[in-house]
Amino acid sequence: MQYLNSFRMTMLNDCEIEITRDFDAPRQLVFDAFTKPELVRQWLLGPPGWTMPVCEINLTVDGAYRYVWSKTGVKDMGMGGVFREVASPTRLVATEKFDESWYPGEALNTTVFVEEGAVTKTKITVLYKSKEARDMAAKSGMEHGMAVGYNRLEELLSSMTPQGAART
Repeated sequence: MQYLNSFRMTMLNDCEIEITRDFDAPRQLVFDAFTKPELVRQWLLGPPGWTMPVCEINLTVDGAYRYVWSKTGVKDMGMGGVFREVASPTRLVATEKFDESWYPGEALNTTVFVEEGAVTKTKITVLYKSKEARDMAAKSGMEHGMAVGYNRLEELLSSMTPQGAART
């Protein structure tokens, strides 16, 4: 079963956005898809036409990550940060700063993975430095790009999980 309609982006308060999405896959597999470069490169691309030539992840507390997206005819977009907490397969906390950010300061992302039966519910809470930063990020088109990426992730997870397989 696919959960394409489960994607939600909600303004929690003046400085936070919450993004939720359900996936028909075991929690460990979803966690791996968020943290293993060979998997991240396959889905974290946003709208069609983008690639990720740089995907570096040092999945340790104080370890850095770096992503660079490319699309023909468009300037590359890069971002990175540092992991503040790594609790596999339940939680990740990391900073986020784009090379040429459209919002001031850096953000703090807290990602929680909750397994309920055959479904893994993901919740990302993004804490921005200010209401202005939150509003600028929200107006950037991030919602559309994330929804497309999560749909691609659903397809990837489906290809990695036998239909009807028992979950442990």
